[in-house]
Amino acid sequence: MPAHLSPSNLRQHTPADRVPSPDVPSRPRTRLRGGAASATVWYLRLLAVLNLAAVVSLSFRDEVQEHNVGEYFTPYLATAGLISAALALFLAMVMRRRKRAAWIFNLLLAGGLFALYLLAMTQEAYREHVTNWGSLLITGLFVAALLLGRGEFTAVGDRSNPKLALAAGAGGLLLSGTIGTLLVAATNKLPGATLTDEIAYTLLRGISVGPLADRVDAVHAPRWVDVLINILIAATFLLVLYACFRAPRGRALLGEDDEQRLRDLLARHGERDSLGYFALRRDKAAIFSPSGKAAVTYRVVGGVSLASGDPIGDPEAWPGAIDAWLAEARRHAWTPAVMGASEEAGTIYARHGLDALELGDEAIVEIADFTLEGRAMRGVRQAHNRVRRAGYTVRIRRHEDIADDEMALLIDKADHWRDGPTERGFSMALGRLGDPGDGRCVMLECRDADGEPRALLSFVPWGEHGLSLDLMRRERACENGLMEFMVVELLLRAQELGVPRVSLNFAMFRSVFERGARLGAGPVLRLWRSMLTFFSRWWQIESLYRANAKYRPVWEPRFLLFAKSGDIPRIGLASARAEGFLTPPPLPVLRHRGRSSASEAEPVATTRSS
Repeated sequence: MPAHLSPSNLRQHTPADRVPSPDVPSRPRTRLRGGAASATVWYLRLLAVLNLAAVVSLSFRDEVQEHNVGEYFTPYLATAGLISAALALFLAMVMRRRKRAAWIFNLLLAGGLFALYLLAMTQEAYREHVTNWGSLLITGLFVAALLLGRGEFTAVGDRSNPKLALAAGAGGLLLSGTIGTLLVAATNKLPGATLTDEIAYTLLRGISVGPLADRVDAVHAPRWVDVLINILIAATFLLVLYACFRAPRGRALLGEDDEQRLRDLLARHGERDSLGYFALRRDKAAIFSPSGKAAVTYRVVGGVSLASGDPIGDPEAWPGAIDAWLAEARRHAWTPAVMGASEEAGTIYARHGLDALELGDEAIVEIADFTLEGRAMRGVRQAHNRVRRAGYTVRIRRHEDIADDEMALLIDKADHWRDGPTERGFSMALGRLGDPGDGRCVMLECRDADGEPRALLSFVPWGEHGLSLDLMRRERACENGLMEFMVVELLLRAQELGVPRVSLNFAMFRSVFERGARLGAGPVLRLWRSMLTFFSRWWQIESLYRANAKYRPVWEPRFLLFAKSGDIPRIGLASARAEGFLTPPPLPVLRHRGRSSASEAEPVATTRSS
């Protein structure tokens, strides 16, 4: 965590509505339970490695299989099979996420096996083998760890999981069984095999690549067919397990009541965060503090509970809202993450166990300090004058002052001018245009000398007086510098709207470009800057920084908050999906005026890039 996010650097907020639960266990007991739960995860990881080693090592596999027949038995899940390796690895993953269903599954399977082992040890033939005592001890310790750590496994699953698992199992088994049977029929080296023999061989090979399927005397398939069948059945089994332990998709999306409560909080505390209004996206859910004075808005994407910006409301109540959000994430085994938090919010989140990674900086222009005079503003001044001489004009209005037919035309133009088929945006975009509830938003329309619309900008309210950029669209064939012309016009005329500050684009990794270009920059920083410059050929990384730096803004850092470093790749994928980089949005792309349904899964996103 960056040093400037140390809790001592910002004032301590009193957690007014953070009431400790009376049944919270003591620290030693918590450590014991947590250690036992972690032990079960590490046991399953070890068994996954051992089973995989047995699959690729013939001598090791033969030794394990020898201790699974006759008067021998091995510890829980030690079967030297690919399915066992996949099962152990998958169970380790879901047990790490403290899934209650996974705990029940392991307890029933391992507990039942332990009972059988105890029954077997009543016979003299089993007691004579020392390895059986070791297997009994290891399996018993695993069951004991499960029972001891039972209080740690509280994450619930989705109610639709059983039906989904049955469908996945039936479909997967039918597909993999059919492919396996056809391969066996095509490669069988022995004559006289019936369809029943081939199906039986396929199913047995799906369980083990060992001697189990050799009981079908009429079939002898090549080794690669055996392995492929085993992999197909293992994949089907994993698909069924995934369906069983799948995390819930999340709460109902933002409804009218929650939206009104958020608007009330923004009316009182909206000045704190320039991204606060984006909490009103209707593909998010809201969870409030016990006092109702603060809320965290989030969206569940791929098992990641992805919040954005700062909590909404009174900072004194932020801890209560964060506690409620984290508790819900734990209950459903979601990975918590926050995109675009400010330094103050990052400090509060850090006190709740989240770590911080600086994503970049938000460009904020203070209107009182903005001027086109001086050598540093020469390029902006020349671009502004060139576009103005070409006959372009800018009209600035609140959305509520735009007639319905005009707004419909602007929405159609914005859709037509979009760069590519995919709308992008989540943490810094509202996701709708022309909604009657967004009447205080500000629209900038740029028209050419003939009065034809060529570009538009839309800003959402930042508290009572500020503005925060939401949407940028322009016709590709228009004059160069059109966006700069529009931004400058807004900054020069902002006082007419009573706007003292404007939030522009977000510049990712801005500090890397700035510090990496300085004299004396270290080799690591220069290498990092070179890599970002290279990737800027395809993504707007450096160009967004350069485009905003020309307005001489104040740079406000924004952070990514996460619980564990190992979760960053998963959070990155979820963020890319939420922002629209990996999944296309549903149609229609932009809505006309009218309230969208709260049940819609993915409302259209807009983006802060032209």
